[in-house]
Amino acid sequence: MDNLFALLPDASAAEQFTAVLQQPGLRIERIVSHGQASGADDWYDQDEHEWVLLLQGAARLMFADGRLQTLGRGDYVHIPAHQKHRVDWTDPGRDSIWLAVFYR
Repeated sequence: MDNLFALLPDASAAEQFTAVLQQPGLRIERIVSHGQASGADDWYDQDEHEWVLLLQGAARLMFADGRLQTLGRGDYVHIPAHQKHRVDWTDPGRDSIWLAVFYR
């Protein structure tokens, strides 16, 4: 057993990604952000579907169609494969902790 809130890495300089579970066709990651955002022209265009849950903090996702999705504690969103998106904003005042599930 482990704890998603234990031993949080320092994310002040860069987002931190930790693999929680990896199996064929499935990957679960803990992501810790602290004020980071994707570059204006940096879009995720993934071969996998992604289900992401914000466990703590605040964040905003932007989709290529211009839609913004603001997330607070407990909010989650499903992102189908190849739906271009990026992290538009994360709270610079505290850690934002995400649980991301990638699957085929």
